[in-house]
Amino acid sequence: MPRFDLTTLGEGQLRLCVPAGTRLERADRFDAYVSGTEGNVASTLARLGRATGWVSALPDSPLGRRVTNEYRLAGVDLDAVRWAEGRLATYYVEYAVPPRSIQVWFDRRDSCFTALTSDRVDWSYLLDTRMLHLTGITLALPGPQALVLEAAERARAAGVPISFDMNYRARLWSPDEARRVVLPLLRHVDVLCCSLGDATTVLGVAPGAPEDVLRAIAALTDARFVVMSMGADGALGWDRGEDATVHVSAREVVILDRIGAGDAMVAGVLHGVLAGDFARGLRYGAVCAALALGTFGDQLIVDAAELERLVDASGPMIER
Repeated sequence: MPRFDLTTLGEGQLRLCVPAGTRLERADRFDAYVSGTEGNVASTLARLGRATGWVSALPDSPLGRRVTNEYRLAGVDLDAVRWAEGRLATYYVEYAVPPRSIQVWFDRRDSCFTALTSDRVDWSYLLDTRMLHLTGITLALPGPQALVLEAAERARAAGVPISFDMNYRARLWSPDEARRVVLPLLRHVDVLCCSLGDATTVLGVAPGAPEDVLRAIAALTDARFVVMSMGADGALGWDRGEDATVHVSAREVVILDRIGAGDAMVAGVLHGVLAGDFARGLRYGAVCAALALGTFGDQLIVDAAELERLVDASGPMIER
C-alpha cells in the first residue's frame, strides 16, 4: 500500500497583495499569504483527510519556515523538503475593479526551488503514492521543467497515475513554448485539468461549443478523466471509460479572492477520483472553488464532513 494518496512537486511562495483601489507603485503595506499551486492542492486534500506529500526547496530562513508552517498546519507531509541558501519566490497582486483587471507580477528568478536538482529529490518518496500531481506552472520554469518531465517519466515507469493541471501563465512563457512542452506530456497523464481559455490559447483547440472543445482536448491525451473549467459557467468533465460528459454548475458565491480557486477545484476533483467517483469529484470541485473564492488567501480550510454537507445542500444554510 503506498504511503501517500497524492504527492506533488512544486515551488512554495509568498503572495504579497494590495486591495482594489491601491496601485502597487504607491503601496505602503501588503497582505501576505503562503502560495504555490501544487502545495495548495496538497494542503486542501490533506484537510479532506488524504495523506499528501510535497517535494520542494526552501530557504533556511524565517520566510522559508513561514511556508512550511502553513502547509504543516494543513497536515501536508514535508519530509522531502530541502533546505538551502538562497531566496524565496514571491509574487505581487494588484486587485482591481472594472475597467481594470487584476494584475499579477512574478519574482521567481534564482529562487531556491529553481536551483533544485534531480540528485536532491527523494524520488522514492515522490513515487510512494496513489497519484502524482504536476502542473504547467512548474513546467514553465526553466530549471524545474526538467524535474517535472523526469518525475512524469519515473511515474510512468513505476505505474503511478499522473494528474496534470495546465495552469498556463502568460507572464512565465509563451503559448508556443507551452504547447511544445505540454502536448507530449498529455499522452501520459491519467487526469487532465484545463480551462476553456487554456485549451484554445495553449493547446490550439478551435473555439466552439464547450462539449466540442472538451472532446477536442480529450483527443490530445490518453487520460481517463478530462476536466475543463469554464469560470462562472461551471465545469465539464469527460470519463473515457464511459465516453460520457458531465456538467456541474458553478456555486453561487460572493467573491472575496479569486486566486487559488482553480487549485481548490482541482483538489476537489482529485478527492473524488481517489474515492473512485469522478462525477462526485466534479461536484466536490465546484464547491471547493466556490469556498476558495469566498476565502482570503490560497489555503482553503474545509474538512471532509463539511464538504459532504455542502455538496448535498440545495442552498445557503444557517448552522446552529
